[in-house]
Amino acid sequence: MNDIKNMYFLGIGGIGMSALARYFKAEGKQIFGYDLTSTPLTGELTAEGIHIHFKDDPALVPDDIDMAVFTPAIPSDNKELLHLKKKKIPLLKRAQLIGMLSQNFFTIAIAGTHGKTSISAITAHLMKSAGLRLTALVGGICLNYRSNFIHSERTDYLLVEADEFDRSFLSIAPDIALISSMDADHLDIYKNHDELVSSFREFAGLPGKKGTLIHHQSLPDFKEIAAKIITYGIHPAARIRAVNIRIRGGRFLFDLETEKQKIEAIALQIPGKHYIENALAAAAIGLQLGLDGQQIKSGLESFSGVERRFETRINEKHLVYIDDYAHHPEEIRVTISAVKMLYPDKKITLVFQPHLFSRTRDFAADFAAVLSTVDEVVLLDIYPAREKPIAGITSNSILSKITITNKKIIDKNELTAYLKTNRPELLLTLGAGDIGLLTNEIEKVLKNKLNIHD
Repeated sequence: MNDIKNMYFLGIGGIGMSALARYFKAEGKQIFGYDLTSTPLTGELTAEGIHIHFKDDPALVPDDIDMAVFTPAIPSDNKELLHLKKKKIPLLKRAQLIGMLSQNFFTIAIAGTHGKTSISAITAHLMKSAGLRLTALVGGICLNYRSNFIHSERTDYLLVEADEFDRSFLSIAPDIALISSMDADHLDIYKNHDELVSSFREFAGLPGKKGTLIHHQSLPDFKEIAAKIITYGIHPAARIRAVNIRIRGGRFLFDLETEKQKIEAIALQIPGKHYIENALAAAAIGLQLGLDGQQIKSGLESFSGVERRFETRINEKHLVYIDDYAHHPEEIRVTISAVKMLYPDKKITLVFQPHLFSRTRDFAADFAAVLSTVDEVVLLDIYPAREKPIAGITSNSILSKITITNKKIIDKNELTAYLKTNRPELLLTLGAGDIGLLTNEIEKVLKNKLNIHD
């Protein structure tokens, strides 16, 4: 990489790609890139000195590119991708480049069908606040740093998310591997759930006998793994566990227990039992790296959260607005559960944008079952991401199976107008698509309705 001066990123606006681009910019490389649409994130990258355009045009690719990186979201017929291949410019998948980086550092890789971004963000903050020198590439905007990239001038530790999509995580060489969950997902890539689990088990073996595997206590045993194994969770059988969970002043508190110590009255800023488990995962990594009880407590309590991960946008007596990235039935379930624990008396209006035609097809009944547990459901059209439409699969595939009567599908562009005239008590906006670009406008509309001004 020392000989690389100019790098090109296809899909630079993606949350994972942008973190990588920021890393190599910090390393002194000239960064150029393409993405389909301009977003606030691409605006930030431009302000940081990264050159980005939004037209698929090979003429806009600089001639002196030394290496190009692309994301799986880029279609195979992308003109710039074909141009780079024709010019025989070294071309890597994002996962391959992360794999190369992991060869150079003590690497912590965090995997799981749910929770990996939150766990990565908490762990990065925990390590940074304890004074460890790290580079972290996080799949979300960490509110403590307003970035998905956390960097030290000198790096002793590399922390990355290990994505199961396209088996990308098998490119990484971790010293510590963490698995939070292995629920069925990405069945467009894997033939079935068993094949996905098999891929996770392969990832679990990557640290080898000198490394460490940390996993949620509920997952099956990894008896074939040579690495040291540590479990975490709320269950009493977990080696790193939460006890005495309570709510005080709108905050979840718990005591963290291990075989050797107890850290009392940890008060998280982010609510929900799933966030307690995410905090336990981060603590397990911190303890493995030698952090003491006070460093663990201080780091967990000062963590402000991740943009679009149970992000409370409005919290007033007559209106609560929470936004979350949840896009899998299990993620939606735990988000609703946390909301009901905190606000048991409020009627919940849930706006959900399904993500991917294949995921909608595979989990329509599961989505419908969990969405039927709130008071009102508003569905937007499916966000396709990398996929072409699938015949017969629409948001109505979910709506038709929802059992509550207060349900509807509306156009994304009509959502703010709908919320103006149908003000909810508690609004949840969920999804991994471009619904996240609507949250500022939704917040503004609702605050104007309440006559709240920042």
